[in-house]
Amino acid sequence: MRKLYLHLYAFPCELCTGPVVVATTAVRENAISLETDIRQVGSICISCGHSPSPAIPPKRVRYLPPAEWQPAWTIAYVEARNRATDSAKERRSATA
Repeated sequence: MRKLYLHLYAFPCELCTGPVVVATTAVRENAISLETDIRQVGSICISCGHSPSPAIPPKRVRYLPPAEWQPAWTIAYVEARNRATDSAKERRSATA
């Protein structure tokens, strides 16, 4: 009964104070086991597109409950994240 979980947390962006969303994935082999195979998916500010390092989050962090997920979701998420990152870079270069 292996289940995959998506963990999300958010904190303020250091550039614009908008919400930075950070995602990690983990696996549980059964209901009472600890999570293993924890992987960093990425982080991005929803407002400005900045992608800070989530290694040490700031003091004001909001953790959301873990959600069970299906692998097909990850493909769509990564594609959406890449589009958001590309468009944010284009906006920044256009204003510079």
